[in-house]
Amino acid sequence: MGRDDCYDFVSDCRIRLVTDLLSHSWDPVVLVALRIGPQRRSALITAIGDVSDKALTESLRRLAARGLVTRTSESTVRKVEYALTAVGESLVHGPLATLGQWALDHGDELMAPAAV
Repeated sequence: MGRDDCYDFVSDCRIRLVTDLLSHSWDPVVLVALRIGPQRRSALITAIGDVSDKALTESLRRLAARGLVTRTSESTVRKVEYALTAVGESLVHGPLATLGQWALDHGDELMAPAAV
C-alpha cells in the first residue's frame, strides 16, 4: 500500500472502511449467506442459524447503506428480497473468500489453546 492510498491520518485510511465491516460480527456472515443469490429474511435467518431478527435487520441496513446489499420488494405480493450489489459480490468472492479459506486452513490452530 503506497502513501497515497490513505488520507493524511492513518485513521482515515480506506482500509478502515473494510475493517469496520468486519467489526460487526454478523455483516460478513450475512454477505456470505447472500452469495447464492437473492433471499428473503426468513431464508437468511434459516441459513445463518442463531442470528436474531434485530441483529439481521441492523446488519442488512448497514450493508445497504454501504452499497453492498440491495433491498427489493414486490408490492403486489409483499415479498422483500435482499441481494448483493456488484461491490458486495466483489467483496464476497474476493477478500472474504480468501479470508474464509485462511480460516479453514488455520482453524484448528486458532481453536487450540495458546501455549503461554
